[in-house]
Amino acid sequence: MNPEKNPWQVVAEKNIYDNKWINVTEFDVINPNGGKGIYGKIHFKNIAIGIVPLDENYNTYLVGQYRFTINQYTWEIPEGGCLNESPLDAAKRELLEETGLKANNWQKVLEMHLSNSVTDEHCFVFLAKELTQHTSMPESTEQLVIKKISFDKVYNMVVQNKITDSISVAAILKTKILIAEGKI
Repeated sequence: MNPEKNPWQVVAEKNIYDNKWINVTEFDVINPNGGKGIYGKIHFKNIAIGIVPLDENYNTYLVGQYRFTINQYTWEIPEGGCLNESPLDAAKRELLEETGLKANNWQKVLEMHLSNSVTDEHCFVFLAKELTQHTSMPESTEQLVIKKISFDKVYNMVVQNKITDSISVAAILKTKILIAEGKI
């Protein structure tokens, strides 16, 4: 048995739903145990982008907004999507749009799949340093509140489950590790 070989067999596939952001496909499959079944896959047409802006005093910036899908107000790192540009260019654009910040120093800190049991959504997270304040330009669908807060407080918000967005949690935990290792 080769653990890296795909044990799934696709018998048929059917497009269930498609819009400019996502595509949902249902697959008739033979599963790894030889049984017949179905599997649904959500394909995101954008790459997910997250940014941890960090100033010289180890403050960061959170974005507060109401999330329709979970019917809750959340605090998150600045995030967005990337379609026809590089992930870094998308990160620069999203940071400026959401917070009004520009950074002179960028570092990719994380690459991940967000929920690989149901989606192929891919994400890049960047650390942004040497920040300067400019005018934010949120999209018309966004009502954002920006909060400048110490990175230690943000880390504690993750530990206390006050931040639950997966990109934010992973990005904050990875940044905490990099700070502890002296790499930031």
